Amino acid sequence: MQLNFSDVSTSQRYHLMTQTIIPRPIAWVLTSSENENNKSGSNEHYNLAPFSYFTAVSSEPALLMISVGKKPNGEPKDTLTNVLKNKKMVIHIASDKHAELVTQTAATLAYGESELTDTELTTSPFENFALPRLSQCDIAYGCELYEIKEIGDIPQTLIFVEIKELYISDSVLKSNKLERINIDADKVKPLARLGGGEYASITTPFSLQRPK
Repeated sequence: MQLNFSDVSTSQRYHLMTQTIIPRPIAWVLTSSENENNKSGSNEHYNLAPFSYFTAVSSEPALLMISVGKKPNGEPKDTLTNVLKNKKMVIHIASDKHAELVTQTAATLAYGESELTDTELTTSPFENFALPRLSQCDIAYGCELYEIKEIGDIPQTLIFVEIKELYISDSVLKSNKLERINIDADKVKPLARLGGGEYASITTPFSLQRPK
């Protein structure tokens, strides 16, 4: 089978891309609907949403990117609204054991309602960063807004954020020497997105020597 993308609809393109670009890492993104200068400290104001159009962009500056569409009613998603307001987000790497929770947090809620309210998820202070991190995740990036670009006719919003703080649980470290920190991927067990409602975890990691 070979398909000419100019002959298929936008929804068909989305379906084909998400079925074939696999696996995709998931950015589990926490933002705040509260104004930064008016914080209650309550989890009720934190939005949590997963994005599988997500990637690392560069190391200098240290940039990550998530691609954000619209709500079903055409309004901006809460993640975009919040990062425009507060310029900050925390991106987590979810484990395969969090698959159900990740799926729950994909639900569309009214602005200001929190996905944390009806789940077992909790937050912990993120040292030197304005927002907390999820206690259940072994890896979290404290990020500040770097740039926003809109593309396409709908449009789709590309949010570029710069990593300011990185949390790694000691439980997933092989080595904590700063010059070469090693992560045990088999302990992280990162959750990956496939097509439709399918997810995947990693199999046993293996190593190969790159050519010089």
